[in-house]
Amino acid sequence: MTSPHETLLALIVFAVPVLFAISLHEVGHGYVARYFGDPTAANEGRLSINPLRHIDPFGTVLLPLVLYWLIQLPFGYARPVPVDFERLRNPKKQMAFVALAGPAANFAMGVGWSVIGIVLVFAGVGERFFYDMVRAGVTVNAVMMVFNLLPIPPLDGSHVLASVLPGRVLRMLPSVPPDGGRTLASLLPAGLLAALPKRALRLANDVAVIDVLIFGAFILLMRLHVLDSFLFKAMTVASAAFAKVASPVAVLLAVLRG
Repeated sequence: MTSPHETLLALIVFAVPVLFAISLHEVGHGYVARYFGDPTAANEGRLSINPLRHIDPFGTVLLPLVLYWLIQLPFGYARPVPVDFERLRNPKKQMAFVALAGPAANFAMGVGWSVIGIVLVFAGVGERFFYDMVRAGVTVNAVMMVFNLLPIPPLDGSHVLASVLPGRVLRMLPSVPPDGGRTLASLLPAGLLAALPKRALRLANDVAVIDVLIFGAFILLMRLHVLDSFLFKAMTVASAAFAKVASPVAVLLAVLRG
């Protein structure tokens, strides 16, 4: 059993990678949407790399803590950037590029953390804390990239799938509103809502039911060891891809040192 000190240190190690992984994932969506004609995210000031602009109380704070406690794998989501697919110049085709921008940002960050790890080795840094953070950065971005590519609404993979499916097939599939649909507050009795503290009430109004269901199912499948094998293999492949792309940096540093 880990001590409180070890738990706190692990949370600190994961904090920076998680914040940037979920924030830049959303910024990626916004930038590509603007490139293809939808300035909604830009107009609302959401194209910022400052993680504080994208924090979601549930997805960015509470969920990673719960996931770390239950499955020792903290990740989550930021407040989604607004994207109006109808404003894209070619919505059917370009929604796939907008959706893939988030996982692509995670891929880039995974490569970035791998490069940092290579630089630390060549610089002779021996502090374990930095290597643990590099491993956390690679792991978190690998998980986020793989998880978001699953073709389950409202994950990014569902938008990629929607862009390639014929319209008649698409109309037969379930969909989720852009805002996530009903919130937890809509399921609670009025008497209970009135008794909730302001912060708890605000959280209940912000959290979409579909988000709770998706991550609840994810936790359950991980706890039952149904999903962990697939996720581990996918993470291994993604991490290897990060390292492969970052490997020229190691070659360059070796040449410079020699």
